[in-house]
Amino acid sequence: MKKLLFVIIVLILSTTDIHSQCSMLSAIMESDQEYEAAKGLNRGIVYLMSIPYILVGLIIWKIYRTNKSST
Repeated sequence: MKKLLFVIIVLILSTTDIHSQCSMLSAIMESDQEYEAAKGLNRGIVYLMSIPYILVGLIIWKIYRTNKSST
């Protein structure tokens, strides 16, 4: 379990900055107008994108923990 936790921590800390862009943000960033506004929207997209992955991970962890305790 400690090895798995270590691997997860290393993967989280070694990731690079994620850039997700829709076509509107891409156009704004290419024109260099209101770059900070586009940067904030980009962070919002990444935040909204991460929530379903976290929820699925929690569900899988709950199922794993339930099955492990029943055996």
